[in-house]
Amino acid sequence: MVKHVLLFKLKPMESVETKKEIMELIKSKLLALKLMVPAIETIEVGINENPSESFDIALISTHKDWDALKEYRDDPNHVEVAKFIGQYREERACADFTF
Repeated sequence: MVKHVLLFKLKPMESVETKKEIMELIKSKLLALKLMVPAIETIEVGINENPSESFDIALISTHKDWDALKEYRDDPNHVEVAKFIGQYREERACADFTF
């Protein structure tokens, strides 16, 4: 199995409320991928509740193997969500590992 871990930091926004709305929308779009992308075994998305930390959203997904992770990354549904996030993303960190 492969675990895929992503952290997103969002760009500054006009208000805290707007940022919260965008984070919730990103979370819902990411979680919806489970129903659309067969290469996802599990997926978790969390909004950071510790304001002293630099990243806003965490994504953890699992995949059967490296080929399944590639299928996930290349899936048009995933690509669409990634483009959506890209318009709000300031920074991204990623780690992939077997377990």
